[in-house]
Amino acid sequence: MKITSFNPLIVTKNAAPAIELFEALGFERRHNNTDIDNRNISNVTLKDANGFHVDVAQANVPHDMTIIRMNVDNFEEAYEFLLAKGFTCPSGRVIEQESSRSAMLVSPSGFAFDLCYHIKK
Repeated sequence: MKITSFNPLIVTKNAAPAIELFEALGFERRHNNTDIDNRNISNVTLKDANGFHVDVAQANVPHDMTIIRMNVDNFEEAYEFLLAKGFTCPSGRVIEQESSRSAMLVSPSGFAFDLCYHIKK
């Protein structure tokens, strides 16, 4: 398993102010996914001139969360590796989209990864 990118993911009820903040800091929108998992979830990926990325997702959450987004070249291997290290998948679901597979995995101490694999066309 190879990590292909690693960046913060902010999950919030109102993404617009966070996106505006990062744009004011010099980040530009690179990707926008909507209706993720057929739910009212959207995600904007931003990148700055130095190559740093941040994702801002809008979802119905009780409070803002900061998660680590980890893209890998082999989803199954990474998923099994993290489960073997004690991570859990609270939703019990892997989200399958046309362009990606992802799952939120939580460590025994409470930090979380958004494990993601991008499907190449």
